[in-house]
Formats: sequence, C-alpha cells, structure tokens
Amino acid sequence: MSTYQPLSEVRETLKVKWYRTKLDHTKLKELSTRSDAQAWFQAGGHLALYILTGSVVFYFWSQQSWIAFLVALFFHGTVASFFVGVAPHELGHGSVFQTKWLNSVFLYLFSLLSWWDPFDYASSHTYHHRYTLHPEGDRENLLPLEPSLRSTFMLQLFTINLLTQRGRIFGKGGLISTVWVTILGAFGRVGDLNVPINEWLQSLHDDQPEEYRKSIMWSRLLLLFHGTVTILSLITGYWVFILIIPVAPFIANWLGYFVGLPQHCGLMENIPDFRKSVRSMTLPPIAEFLYWRMNWHTEHHMYAGVPCYNLKKLYQEIAADMPQPRTLVGAWREMREIWKQQKIDPTYAFDTPLPPTAKPANVGNAVPTDAVPDELESSIGDLAPKGLA
Repeated sequence: MSTYQPLSEVRETLKVKWYRTKLDHTKLKELSTRSDAQAWFQAGGHLALYILTGSVVFYFWSQQSWIAFLVALFFHGTVASFFVGVAPHELGHGSVFQTKWLNSVFLYLFSLLSWWDPFDYASSHTYHHRYTLHPEGDRENLLPLEPSLRSTFMLQLFTINLLTQRGRIFGKGGLISTVWVTILGAFGRVGDLNVPINEWLQSLHDDQPEEYRKSIMWSRLLLLFHGTVTILSLITGYWVFILIIPVAPFIANWLGYFVGLPQHCGLMENIPDFRKSVRSMTLPPIAEFLYWRMNWHTEHHMYAGVPCYNLKKLYQEIAADMPQPRTLVGAWREMREIWKQQKIDPTYAFDTPLPPTAKPANVGNAVPTDAVPDELESSIGDLAPKGLA
C-alpha cells in the first residue's frame, strides 16, 4: 500500500514556485523554435548509425569473422542503448521536429525498437518536470542513488545486461527484467508494489487511466514485434537478427549508464531551484550526439520547451547565473564522494556551488504565489498527456 497521497491531490496541494534564470522573451522564443533540418540530423542520424552498425554486425556474422563480429556488436549495442529512454525522452517532449507527425513517427519507432513505453513515461515525466525531486509528485528518481561501479554490474554493462533489475531510474533494467515487466504490462499488472518503481507506476495508472489503457496495448505490441522478429530469425537461421534488434538495447549499456546517472544523483530534494537538483556536464561530441544533448540537463529542466539541439546555446545565454558544468570524470568523482557521505548520513545531499554572479532562488525571477506563469517559460513541450495538460 502506497504511503503517498494520490497524485490528483498532489496537483492540488503541491505548488512549486520554480526559479528560472531571467531570459529575454525574444531570445527564449528563438531558442524554443523547432527545426526539421536539425531534427533530421539528430533523429535521422542516430537511426542511420543504428542501421550502419547493425549492417556491419550482419556482415561479419555472415563472414564468420567472430572477433570483428563481437567488436561490431559492442558498438551496435552502444548506439542502440541510447534508444532506451534517451531518444524517446526528447521526442516525447515533442520539441525535436517542427513537423509534428514526424516527431510522433520517430517517437514510436525508437520506442518500439528499445522496448520503451512512451505512454507511462509521458505521465511520469510530466510529473518529473513539474515536481523535480519532490517525492510526493516525482518518483522517477528516488534518492539516494548509488553510483555503482561493482564488478558484476560493470561486467553486464560492458557485455549483455541480462539480470539488472528495474531500479529507481524509470524504465532502466536488463533484458530479462524488461521482458518480464512488458509481459506484466500486457496483462495490466505492475508487480510487487513494495518495489518503488512499481508503486510509482501504479500511482500513475490510478491517476491517468486513459494512458494506462494505451500502455497495456503498447506492451502487447512490443511483445508481438520482438516475438515475431525472434521467431522469424530462428526459423530462417538468421539468428543474428535477434542480437541486432530485440537484444541490441541491452548490449554494451556502459556509456548510457555513465552519462545518464549524473542527472540528479547526490543532489538536493524538495528545493525550487533546478541548479541545485540537476547536474549538467560537458561531453565529447559523439557522446553528446548519442545522448541527444541531455548532458545540458539543468538547462533542459529550467526551460524544457527548448529543443535539445539548442541547449548549449541556452547555457551560453544564462551562464552567469548557472553552475559550472562538470566534466564526466568530475561528475563521477563528485557523486562517489557524495555517496561516501550518504553511507554515513543518508540525508546528506550536495549543495551545488553557484558563481558569484548568480542570483539566489528567492530573488530575481522567483515567481510570486499569485502570478500566472509565462507559457513559454514554463513549457515542457507536448509531453503532458491529455489528462495532465
């Protein structure tokens, strides 16, 4: 039984007055403008890379060049692993393509290939943006999160992620747990409610029954699609396609884990300042591309209607009011030090330092209680399902 109040009550009682760095409205409108050309580069480029690496895997398999086959499979899995919750995340916001139907096509395509449920996620992620790290209304990430480097875990991330259980980060898990969760979802079930992510899903289903019904049908489609690919691959003898398509999102999950975990790990709950609850990082260009620029995560939360390909420009506009972006190594060093403290004091959270030019959250652009929020400033794109719009 959940100890949390129903989400319908949360929407009535929890009013977070978010601090957002003041930005000229004309500039914000410019940065929020969607571009089909940039969207094709990002979404089309990622899909093309997936097809290319998959083709290389097939070629070396057909030549029985097994070492090259394994190397190619590692790279294919690395590319495919960013379909899981990364590509569908930004497409779910509806802020990638200017042409809306293209956004929907790519959302469902990437979700289908990666065993992703865009309907449960749309509900969950809407709450995540409106109530970031306020556990009454956002349980996508329940802190503290462990930045684990355990050898058995790393072995799975650098090979095939079979046994990792769905944890506190929404939708993440190994092949076996994902298939099992999808089977349960096809029958309208969520599993043991003592598991935090299951409790969160049940709360979402109770709150958004229309999205829940869509989620059930989507789970059935996932099983039908991946089951058909698996059966045809075995019947025809082309078993390699099982690795290229249904299993690929669970191969070589290493990079997705390393760049994804720092988003909120070790930071502050119950605070109306994204600069303290979200972490941004600089990444090499190829990692930034695969991650759909979500390394600029503080900026994404502050102005969630800005397309991913404009987030770095957004940071440059508001840099004087923002924390210094970490490097990937620096972020992990910071998280590991925080985790050491949290093992002694589970309530400890890192207070991200701000530059001398930054304004505290209680001045500047803090929103008065009776103010009507600017639609562009508070936009989360087209993410919210009808019941939460």
